[in-house]
Amino acid sequence: MSGAPYPFTAVVGQTDLRLALLLNAVSPAVGGVLVRGEKGTAKSTAVRALSALLPQVDVVPGCRFSCAPGAPDPTCPDGPHEPGPGTARPARMVELPVGASEDRLVGALDIERALAEGVKAFEPGLLADAHRGILYVDEVNLLHDHLVDVLLDAAAMGASYVEREGVSVRHAARFLLVGTMNPEEGELRPQLLDRFGLTVEVAASREPAQRVEVVRRRLAYEDDPAAFAARWAGEEQDVRARVVAARALLPQVRLGDTALLQIAATCAGFEVDGMRADIVMARTASALAAWAGRTEVRKEDVRQAALLALPHRRRRNPFDAPGLDEDKLDEILDRFPDEEPQDEPDPEPDGPDDGGDGPDDGDGPDGGGVPPQGGPETGHAPEETAAPEGEAPEPQPSAPQGGADGAEQAAVRAAEPFRTKMLSVPGLGEGAAGRRSRARTAHGRTTGAQRPRGQLTKLHLAATVQAAAPHQKARGRSGRGLVVRKDDLRQATREGREGNLVLFVVDASGSMAARQRMSAVKGAVLSLLLDAYQRRDKVGLITFRGAGAELALPPTSSVEAAAARLERLPTGGRTPLAAGLLKAHEVLRIERLRDPSRRPLLVLVTDGRATSAGAPGGRPGDTPRELSARSARLLAAEGTASVVVDCESGPVRLGLAAALAADLGGPAVTLDGLRADSLAGLVKNVRTASETPRRAA
Repeated sequence: MSGAPYPFTAVVGQTDLRLALLLNAVSPAVGGVLVRGEKGTAKSTAVRALSALLPQVDVVPGCRFSCAPGAPDPTCPDGPHEPGPGTARPARMVELPVGASEDRLVGALDIERALAEGVKAFEPGLLADAHRGILYVDEVNLLHDHLVDVLLDAAAMGASYVEREGVSVRHAARFLLVGTMNPEEGELRPQLLDRFGLTVEVAASREPAQRVEVVRRRLAYEDDPAAFAARWAGEEQDVRARVVAARALLPQVRLGDTALLQIAATCAGFEVDGMRADIVMARTASALAAWAGRTEVRKEDVRQAALLALPHRRRRNPFDAPGLDEDKLDEILDRFPDEEPQDEPDPEPDGPDDGGDGPDDGDGPDGGGVPPQGGPETGHAPEETAAPEGEAPEPQPSAPQGGADGAEQAAVRAAEPFRTKMLSVPGLGEGAAGRRSRARTAHGRTTGAQRPRGQLTKLHLAATVQAAAPHQKARGRSGRGLVVRKDDLRQATREGREGNLVLFVVDASGSMAARQRMSAVKGAVLSLLLDAYQRRDKVGLITFRGAGAELALPPTSSVEAAAARLERLPTGGRTPLAAGLLKAHEVLRIERLRDPSRRPLLVLVTDGRATSAGAPGGRPGDTPRELSARSARLLAAEGTASVVVDCESGPVRLGLAAALAADLGGPAVTLDGLRADSLAGLVKNVRTASETPRRAA
């Protein structure tokens, strides 16, 4: 839609979100904002509207890297810059697409000109565009690992480096990093998560009046964007002026010893790793005081800073829900009462308000005035917020149902997770970057060279020189420089690791529960889910029990959602093993059409017993075991890499899981053997039916 952007002050509610964004506008040193929440909660709308509130920046005329006239970057590729007046322009908001290439992010060097002419021909990327502005990443949790690494480096050093075979370019890249994400689609790597100064949880309002206001404003904006923006121009100007005033006041804000003790005690009390949290809290508390028009940091500033800066830094594993115990926070802060306040005016902190104060539920804007900051209540997430899908709630015991043969038993808690062996898909793939199976990737060790297909991204210098060398005399080479033509350039081929689709097929029948093995089984699957999280896999979950199989979780990047489904998984009934395998075959067939390059890994968790067919297609007289074996061979015939986690226990074992693994063409591993520290070895490669199993070393 063309026209004026949606006004920031017209966003309904979302007090924490708007406050966090404005604090970064006041003090960019706070370090950015991560906005977590369900879809349709105005996350992107609020972020895009922020740039209109930022003060203009002065830049050197003609500089592609936005150097400040008073202090230009001495290493600027467009420099050196002569002293002179600058040109004022609005602060930029640059969006980084999830599928962007590394060259689009950091910029591109013309390698051919560099080799032949010795010229550093550099085309700036998004990091250069975002310098002294905002870099916005929607769905930041889906960003490729190699782009995450580049962002981490730039955020840490305030500069971007581009290296291509000995040719290097450096330029300043200081930006406000803002990311939005839906936790249902997967979590962020811990390294990137810690780079965000503040985090905010958002959710749609459950109040009908607030939802009505959201729809009313959205429709008014779509009918006439310019007229709608004009109605809010006064409020926008007021907030813009307040941001400028707070920036000017910020250097005068005093962060006293008591406030520093409150910050240190809070971070220590919540066992936050490292010192970045203390620094971010100090900067945030100072920005809060400046936003409120004060020159002294108070306890309420420290409290609000903790609610914004600490929740995402307290997670010990990816299945922990972010959050902060506010009673504990108050108890810590009460140990250090504020110093006697100095005589200074305490202006009314609230800005203009239009009466809307609830979260939006539309994908677009919703409204509200300037976020207030004056007391602890402004730091709370909405009480009615539903936990995002993927965060495991406390399991509720369910009463047994059905008869003796099909009784459903209550869900049991998973045993403690452990570090598992690495299960990998054989062969060489070409899927999305990850950490599981071997694959041709843009990053990794160099294995060879080839002619580039399209734009050259990774030059193989030795192969390029070797291709150009025989033609130097014919090309009239006279000096020391090598005469290189485009046809001589060679692309380096690299081998790294890819992420896979790990599809869990879990036996939840009565035979698993009868021997009280389900807790251990859940612990093993949870351990494999943790491994999948670390290796950047997609995961899916199929369960089978009673009359058939169920796709409990379609393939997703959210291992948290899988863990939550697993925690609530009940057991009981007969064992339709064939139904579980056929359901897996159906799911994998659909996923191959959706994402052909992502190779699957089937993890079947069962004791191998089959007491019910649970699926059509069997021949007359087929036993459930025969039908299961035929279903397994169907998966093996399509080359599906599989591993069977054998849950059989007791002194007498039938070996049914091992026989099923042979039909699948993969290995069987016991629950104990799945542990990385077991005596069976550290790495187990999953083999397809076409491969000859190797003997264990």
